[in-house]
Amino acid sequence: MVREVNQASGAGLEFVVQAGAGEVGAAFVRWPDGRDGVLTRGFGSLGDLRRTAEVLEAARRGGLPVPRYQLLADLPDGVGVVQERLPGQPPETVDRALLESMIALTDHFTGLAPELPVPSMYLLESGPGFCLHESLQRYDDRTRRLLHWIHEVGRDEPGGMTGDDLVHLDFHTGNVLTDAGRITGIVDWDGIGRGDRRFALVTLRFDAESRLPLDWFDDLLDSTLDPAVLRLYWAHMSLRMVDWSIRHHTPADTTRWLDFAETRMR
Repeated sequence: MVREVNQASGAGLEFVVQAGAGEVGAAFVRWPDGRDGVLTRGFGSLGDLRRTAEVLEAARRGGLPVPRYQLLADLPDGVGVVQERLPGQPPETVDRALLESMIALTDHFTGLAPELPVPSMYLLESGPGFCLHESLQRYDDRTRRLLHWIHEVGRDEPGGMTGDDLVHLDFHTGNVLTDAGRITGIVDWDGIGRGDRRFALVTLRFDAESRLPLDWFDDLLDSTLDPAVLRLYWAHMSLRMVDWSIRHHTPADTTRWLDFAETRMR
């Protein structure tokens, strides 16, 4: 992919090493002038990614620690995205202080995305490579019951997010960087849209799952989100995590996500 980007753009990037974390993959690269970057394959069109870059630049000006897009290269199989490499590392320890810092950052998402499209919750139809309904329909009776509930939520109101906030659709602890306990970066902005910044709280709650005593986090969700909105977001995340575990992980993972999804399945 580095060769493809260099051929398309003449950037002269040097491959340094493959990044070790993440589900999809990334590589650390270096520019001829010594700057470090991170290369990923972008989802969406070149125009979509240019719009993402503009929104993130506005977020940077507002004080959010998000990467600048250094290069977008149109490739035969998608778009090569080179972002600046932010300082810090993924957190080794997930504790209440980290979660509270991430929650506080979401306040800065307010009103930043009036031009972006509203992302679908995919409750009535499968998503593009994730949130697939077919895997739940095939797996067992328990996943079929979950899917029936997801469809029920999808037919209710509200049917989707509202608002003009910046939405990071995969806001979890693996997508932040920290240094000496301070958050230095929020990364992986392929999943981006316009809507309700509080959706990130539900994504983060799924990520934290049962690692810590999180009664305080559950109380926050109940006090912050209207019950119907929380039900909508919970159904989406339940679909996303159970589907992904069926297709990419183990039966034990699927059981774990089903157990968690069902805690609010009513």
